[in-house]
Order: sequence, then structure tokens, then C-alpha cells
Amino acid sequence: MSAACVIHTPEEIKKIRRACALTAQVRDALAKECRAGMSTREVDMLAGVLIAETGGRSAFRNYHGYPGEICISVNDEVVHGIGRDDRILQETDIVSLDLGVAIDGAVGDTAITLTLGAEPSADVKRLLEGTRRALERGIAAAVCGNYIRDISRAVEEVAREYRLGVVRDLVGHGVGTRLHEPPEVPNFVCPGKGPRLVPGMVLAVEPMFNLGTFRVTTDRVDGWTVRTCDHKWSAHFEHSILITENKPEILTWQKTT
Repeated sequence: MSAACVIHTPEEIKKIRRACALTAQVRDALAKECRAGMSTREVDMLAGVLIAETGGRSAFRNYHGYPGEICISVNDEVVHGIGRDDRILQETDIVSLDLGVAIDGAVGDTAITLTLGAEPSADVKRLLEGTRRALERGIAAAVCGNYIRDISRAVEEVAREYRLGVVRDLVGHGVGTRLHEPPEVPNFVCPGKGPRLVPGMVLAVEPMFNLGTFRVTTDRVDGWTVRTCDHKWSAHFEHSILITENKPEILTWQKTT
């Protein structure tokens, strides 16, 4: 491990693959069950059950004091929303589910933003499509020999194409044996190239785009929930990926046989 990045050993990568596969399993099962009429607390409790069934534990619960099993962020909430009994999901909402499974000394991290039944507006479709496509473009840029800045540039270019605000206060990161490892992976171009991408690096690439301003604020009551300053809606998609000698391996993309 260096200050700039973490290069994981083959044995660590084997464990990280498993943790990420279980994280993807929980994400997809939860997405199928998440529906209008549920409270966000019910979604969080269900996530806890699904995570426990993997034999692992939530990578988020108690992380720096975070009180939930996962993060559940609705509409103008960008990230870190906490499940609540009084927050009932509506068909017209969009909801971001951000979660991680920790098991056997390894961690996966992933996020998805869902619609809940009602036909989304043209703007919401643009938001979801743009954020999802930015994740795809960012991953495509994560090839051996490139730099962190190449990922950032690819993501930011999509934001401009779709006319979306790029959250700047929160960024992607390394992941693997801890939930957050170096390096940071911004969704916008910063000065300097950042670390060079080499095999063994595991990165959480996670565009967070808004329909309006890039500016966000943190809830003063719960101390966690991050919202857009103009209350326009936000989307969040995330995969954990492994840098290899060839194209990146998407660790939180469920494999089918």
C-alpha cells in the first residue's frame, strides 16, 4: 500500500471478487423488492436481511457512526439517506440504493437509482440515462496505463452532453479490503493526472449527477443526508471494478451462466 493507491494481492482479489459478487446479489434482489408504499426504513431492514443471508455484514452500518444498513436517497437526496419510518416511497419517486457487503476481510460497493412505477418525466429520463452512461464511459476509460484523470474526464464529458450538474463534494474511491481506500476518483477533471492505473487496483466509480446545481448540503438534523441545494433531483450509479492487464473487470456486475 502507498499513499497514492492500493495494489491488491491475488489472494485479496479473490476475496474482493466474492464480496463484490455478494454485494451485486443483494443490490439486484433489493431492487426487485423495492416499491411504492414501502417506508425507507422497511427497505433498509430488508437490505439487512438480504445482507445477513450472504454470511457477510453491512459495510456501511457504524462506518463513522452511520446508523443504517444501506444508504437510501430519494429524489433530491444525493447520497447517505437514512431509512425512516415516516418516509413512504411514492410511484413518482426515484430512489438511490447504495450498499456494500463486507465478508472475510473484503468489501464490495455499488449503487443504483430506480424508478418506482410512474412514467418518469423527460428530465428524469435524461438524468438517469446520463448518469448510467457516465458510469459506463468512466469504466471504459479505466484501462491499464491510463490515469485517474482519464476516468474523471470521461464521466464529466457525459455530464456536459446531458446538461447535468456534477457533484463535486463527493467522489469515487479505491475499495477492496476497506470501504474507502486511496485514490479518490473524482467525477470531474482536477489538476494533475492522479495515479496511473495498474493491475490490482480496485476502484469504486460512482457518478453523482443532478438536474440542477452541482452544489449540495448536508442535513443539519441527521448529519448524514446530502441533498441538492436547489432541491432538483439527483441520480447515483456505482460499480466496483478491478484494473487488469486488459479491460477493467466489473466486480459488481452479476455474472450469468
